[in-house]
Amino acid sequence: MKEESEFLSNLAQTTFYPYNLHIDKAEGSYLWDNSGKKYIDFVAGIAVANVGHRHPHVLSAIAKQSDKYLHSMVYGEFAQEPQIRLAQLLHSQLPEQLNNTFLVNSGTEANEAALKLAKRFTGRKNLCSFKGSYHGSTHGSLSVSGNEGKKYAFRPLLNGIRFLEMNRKKDLELIDSSVAGVIIEPVQGDAGVIAAENDFLLALRKRCNDTGALLIMDEIQSGMGRTGKMFAFQHSEIIPDILTLAKSLGGGLPIGAMISDRSIMQTLAFDPPLGHITTFGGNPLSAAAACAVIEIIKKERLEEKAENKGRLFKQLLKHEKIKEVRQIGLMIAVVIGNEKGVDHLIKLCKEDGLIIYRFLSNPDSFRISPPLNISEKTIRNGVKILLENLDKI
Repeated sequence: MKEESEFLSNLAQTTFYPYNLHIDKAEGSYLWDNSGKKYIDFVAGIAVANVGHRHPHVLSAIAKQSDKYLHSMVYGEFAQEPQIRLAQLLHSQLPEQLNNTFLVNSGTEANEAALKLAKRFTGRKNLCSFKGSYHGSTHGSLSVSGNEGKKYAFRPLLNGIRFLEMNRKKDLELIDSSVAGVIIEPVQGDAGVIAAENDFLLALRKRCNDTGALLIMDEIQSGMGRTGKMFAFQHSEIIPDILTLAKSLGGGLPIGAMISDRSIMQTLAFDPPLGHITTFGGNPLSAAAACAVIEIIKKERLEEKAENKGRLFKQLLKHEKIKEVRQIGLMIAVVIGNEKGVDHLIKLCKEDGLIIYRFLSNPDSFRISPPLNISEKTIRNGVKILLENLDKI
């Protein structure tokens, strides 16, 4: 096909084997290709379309803002109502210590900013992260990501990174007075939905308090209702020093956020001033869309629905080839223990009108992360397709 050839030749490819679906339309929990074929979307753009594709309230917010202004100035110089309102809405959902927001463009930029903030506030050089983690593809974010296979070709990366084992308290001893910050996903997404245990998070929070390291929670995948709470750290009894968000925050538009206490955040404004800057951070259209996303999640009680629908998935995902289902809300990993089988299954489901997808760092499993407002009927229809194709691999 001409479109496929142009896609492969004119746009840089991230692999030689892209999913290669030519999208013509998206609505709710469905996608349509340019032939008119309809697909159930069990992936939501990798946990982006939490409120579904083209939610009317998001579209209305974008349209209203587009009638006023688009980009007017680099972030932080002009007071812009969508940015102010978004910060207020975010803070209303968070503990009082998380009261100051820096808006950026993406998840990796939010994490880059968080690493810089930890170093600037503490005056320290070292960082800690976790094996199996994924925090983005730019140099700093990649440096604290755990997948060496994605890193080796780009070394040297940041120095002074220590990697800990998730849920192993002994490793917390690696956090000492030289460590500026510890970055953790409360639920590791790319590793295949590996959740931090509450006791471990409590011990981690105490160790950071004792050593003066800042605790950074990367909720780029797990935030905005996906795990059954607005933010996954709310399943535990701890509060991070810095929270990072992106993906589903914008309802389909690009945006990221770093949130902390004002006393910490303001250190980016001096020695040097403009310690972190961004031209398009908090773009007015994206910020308006993000405000709508928060309103939708609360009004439609999508956190509660995510938990209930996640349990339905787990009940339905019964097959002799399924070895394990790891599920928290609508963040789900299905383990079949066979990388080639996963690849084959993804292709078969695509042919039958169902979109599932792989994990970068957990190739013997596949991900399910549909819109939070997916209907139970659509869940059952999609799982039926999935189970029928498991018989064929």
